[in-house]
Amino acid sequence: MEKLKAEVREKGLKYHIITYGCQMNMHESEKIAGILESIGYMPADSKEDADFILFNTCCVRENAEQKTFGNVGRIKKLKQANKELLVSVCGCMMQQESAAKKLMETFPFVDIVFGTHNLYELPEMILACKSGTGRIYSAPETEELHDDVPQKRAEGPLASVNIMYGCNNFCSYCIVPYVRGRERSRSAEDVISEVSGLVSAGYREVMLLGQNVNSYDGGINFARLLGRICEETDIPRIRFMTSHPKDLSDELIEVVAAYPQICRHIHLPVQSGSSRILQEMNRKYTRETYISLVKKIRRKIPGIAVTTDIIVGFPGETEADFEDTLSLVGELRFDSAFTFVYSPRSGTRAAEMPDQVEEAVQTERIMKLVALQNKITEERNREYEGKTVEVLVEGTSTRNPGHVCGRTSTSKMVNFEGSGALIGSFVNVKITQGKKTTLFGTLAEEET
Repeated sequence: MEKLKAEVREKGLKYHIITYGCQMNMHESEKIAGILESIGYMPADSKEDADFILFNTCCVRENAEQKTFGNVGRIKKLKQANKELLVSVCGCMMQQESAAKKLMETFPFVDIVFGTHNLYELPEMILACKSGTGRIYSAPETEELHDDVPQKRAEGPLASVNIMYGCNNFCSYCIVPYVRGRERSRSAEDVISEVSGLVSAGYREVMLLGQNVNSYDGGINFARLLGRICEETDIPRIRFMTSHPKDLSDELIEVVAAYPQICRHIHLPVQSGSSRILQEMNRKYTRETYISLVKKIRRKIPGIAVTTDIIVGFPGETEADFEDTLSLVGELRFDSAFTFVYSPRSGTRAAEMPDQVEEAVQTERIMKLVALQNKITEERNREYEGKTVEVLVEGTSTRNPGHVCGRTSTSKMVNFEGSGALIGSFVNVKITQGKKTTLFGTLAEEET
């Protein structure tokens, strides 16, 4: 390995990572960057300048796979022009043997393919590839945790912390349990230690990540983990996602209510407003129990923002089922929602179900749902007008260099006039205007 490090540094080799998918994938790309830099690679400004190009893939939706294949294909010319260039594809998609085999057959210039469970082996794979062993494919079945790898995190003030991996729920539309495996939780001590380290490094907010954080079991449950992080670290803000409604306990609600460090926002995917469709999705709750849960959360934690995920056009969804979804959205008035048209994923039970909904019907329904939710989101954002809210400044505005932006505890993005010196600070902002995706305001006072 020392010989590899010497070669990488002597030649000044650079890497470029292209990431698809969820926040967990984004965080895993931070780990990959840390691993690459630990053996001497430096970041490249673009893939054209890189000597190691890695695609970190997602397979949750069909079009993600198609997009990956298209973008990998465009690397062929770069490979021909740079003899040092190694090309690697990893992530959820490559945990599927059929997808990995198809990719390697389609793109013979791809050197290294590996799954989600063995990114820690990347240095050995690079060494083997450079030593002339040929192309490498590694996607083991092991589900052991290997979380003690170097990380190159994005500059503060935000950081992500994995508390668990995998999923046990087997929703009928979802490929995740098949590619990320069964649930494995990190120990509470390891999580708390990582958060403490992030505080020392200057981070002001952490996002605790898991496919279903509510089923965390690292010696204590998730509610108690949150309580210990609040009591044993000085992290000013804590977020978490994602929560499965069937596992969100009264204890967790009480803990969120008790600790001001925990953000007043919960992402709680409903997926459908029809109990019949929820049963077909294997979600293990009904429309009525979901509505009751949201109302309980809002009653116990006044002012909390609730966001959700919704799938339209699931197999067998009738017009009456879709109307149930619209009426649920109208009743609960989510702060925002990620809305998706159902697309079949090979290997899931839903892909084999009869009565697949026609694309034209799916399109019509998603447009109705988006229009309704956009209206509600804008109305809820306007409720902030005239209020003063605390904002953690995250960066400069992409549209106006004289403005900065950040989020409230309720996860509302706020844009206001200010300098980059405010990044990483908590400031009070008076909201002057609420729009569909953003709140606008003016700085109320200096750093708090």
